[in-house]
Amino acid sequence: MKLRKVTAASAVVLALAVSATACGSDKKDGGSSGGGKKIAIGIKFDQPGLGQKTPQGYSGFDVDVAKYVAKKLGYNEDQIEWKESKSADRETMLQRGDVDFIAATYSITPEREKKVDFAGPYLLAHQDVLIRADESAIKSPADLNSKKLCSVTGSTSAQNVKDKLAPKANLQQYPTYSACLTGLQNKAIDALTTDDSILAGYASQAQFKGKFKLGGFKMTNENYGIGVKKGSDLKAKINKALEDMVADGSWDKAVKANLGPANYQNEPAPKIGDIKS
Repeated sequence: MKLRKVTAASAVVLALAVSATACGSDKKDGGSSGGGKKIAIGIKFDQPGLGQKTPQGYSGFDVDVAKYVAKKLGYNEDQIEWKESKSADRETMLQRGDVDFIAATYSITPEREKKVDFAGPYLLAHQDVLIRADESAIKSPADLNSKKLCSVTGSTSAQNVKDKLAPKANLQQYPTYSACLTGLQNKAIDALTTDDSILAGYASQAQFKGKFKLGGFKMTNENYGIGVKKGSDLKAKINKALEDMVADGSWDKAVKANLGPANYQNEPAPKIGDIKS
C-alpha cells in the first residue's frame, strides 16, 4: 500500500514536469534565432500611418517594416505579439526583455545608444510643420513668427522652433496631435510641428485628405532605427532584413501606401549605419 502511494506521487510529479515543459515550448525564444512560437514587437498604437491599433488590427509604415523583419527572422504574422511602446518606456521595455525589438518612430541618438542597440536606420525623417492646404503666408520657418504654433503637451518640437528659428512664434500646447489637427482645420492655430513622417501619417487619414500640406522645411534630422537589447545578435539579422526590404521594393511600397496620401516627399532609404546629424 505504501509502495503504491509513492508511485502515485511520483506520477504526479512527472506529469507536472511534462506539463511545465510543454508550456515552456509556447514562449517566444527571446528573438535570438528566429523561428520560435512567438516574437514580441513594440510599436506605437496611436500614430496613424506609422503605428496604429485599429479594430481591424495593426497598421502603418513601422508595422509593415516590423512584419517584414519578423518574416525574415522566421515568424509569420500570427506569431507576432504586438506591444504598445510609448516613447518614455522604450529603453526599459528592451532592457527588461518585454519585447524582442521596437519599431516605433525611434530616433537613434547617442544618449539612447548607451542603453540599447539600434539596427538601421530605416527612415530619415525631419522636423517639419503641417499647415492648411490653402496657406500661402508660411513659406519658411521664419514665417512662423507671430503665428500660433501647435504641438502636443510635453513635446520639445515647438520649443525648438521658438528657440532657434522663430522666436516670436506663439506656442500652443494641445493634448494630442488629433486635437492640433482639429485646431488647424478650424483656424484656431496656424501650424503643427513634429516629425514630417508623423505629420504625414495624421494628414493621410481619410477625414483629412486634401486639407493639409507639409511645409518641407527639414528643420532636423531624425534617424529612425529598430531598437534591440544591448548586445543582442538580432541587430545584424535585422540590418540584413532591412537591406532586403529596400532591395526588393517592399520599402518603397510601404512608404507610399502609408504616407503617400499626404504627398510626403520621403528621403531615399538610408544606408545601414548612416546616421545623419
